[in-house]
Amino acid sequence: MAMEIFELDDIPLYNGDYDVDGLRPFEVDRLKTAVAGADALLISTPEYNHSVPGVLQNAIDWASRPAMRSPLVGKPVAIIGASTGLAGTARAQQQLKLVLMSTLAHVMPHGGIYVGQSQQKFDAAGALVDDRARAFLARFLHDFERWVGRELRVNAP
Repeated sequence: MAMEIFELDDIPLYNGDYDVDGLRPFEVDRLKTAVAGADALLISTPEYNHSVPGVLQNAIDWASRPAMRSPLVGKPVAIIGASTGLAGTARAQQQLKLVLMSTLAHVMPHGGIYVGQSQQKFDAAGALVDDRARAFLARFLHDFERWVGRELRVNAP
């Protein structure tokens, strides 16, 4: 499995007036092209105020247009996350699942990975150093790869 990380830093706030060919910001076209070209999406999210970060919701708002024909329709998606709280990203992931289901994305049926107390499980360079979390993540990625393969076969044209 090969992964490409897509940062959301440059995505402007959603504005439907600019969500038309010729006016859509370059960064948004780049996002939509990346989503369309990917076999699947693995979304990693923190949790802010018991919810999905605004920048992630904003990117989904851009990518989910036009409704019913966006690059998210039928796209296999899995969600993982980490935060410093005890519950990890459980609430954000539940909300994100609802949002993604409304876009007609195919959300992986899995309990998810909620890495809590992340400050104790990642080193200063951002590497996951907790052995239990690493083993669970490895199993999750293996399951994700197998699930995406099944999704792609079942939904092949």
